[in-house]
Amino acid sequence: MIRTLIEDIRAIYRNDPAARNLEVFFYAGFHAIWMHRFTHILWNLGIPLIPRILSQINRFLTGIEIHPGAKIGKGLFIDHGMGIVVGETTEIGDHCVLFHNVTLGGTGKHKAKRHPTIGDRVHIGTGAIILGPVNVGNDVMIGANAFIFMHDVPDNCTVVGSPGRIVRLNNERVDMKLPKTDDAHLL
Repeated sequence: MIRTLIEDIRAIYRNDPAARNLEVFFYAGFHAIWMHRFTHILWNLGIPLIPRILSQINRFLTGIEIHPGAKIGKGLFIDHGMGIVVGETTEIGDHCVLFHNVTLGGTGKHKAKRHPTIGDRVHIGTGAIILGPVNVGNDVMIGANAFIFMHDVPDNCTVVGSPGRIVRLNNERVDMKLPKTDDAHLL
């Protein structure tokens, strides 16, 4: 837990040039992540109701809704997190960045894994929406207001637009549709 706390603090300094001194402890994103880490432990212990109540209090206080069942790696940075929604079966890798108004949600049509799996070192821009049990690879940039619905995102790319399109892949400019969920491993 101490290493995760240190990584979460380092993430603030790494991603926010305005971060100074101890004010990082007053970031709403930091509060939301650490309340989530606590509620996630309770959720995994099978304690009923309390994790959901605490997550709703967290939402009320920070404007950031993270379901207690979501799995979050170390070093997550939430910048101006108002309006962020992270669904129950979402998984977020290490050293990711979420800007305000991001939705990592479900479609309502799946029963088991319903929400996205986000790789390591992924930046998700303001207002981006990623829906369904999709996989977003490592080292991905998702532009502001991008919309990704039921399509996987390969490693090392930049996705923009609605619907999302790949505009950069392995440091080369491209213009291509996102691969179907079953074909993403081919890129």
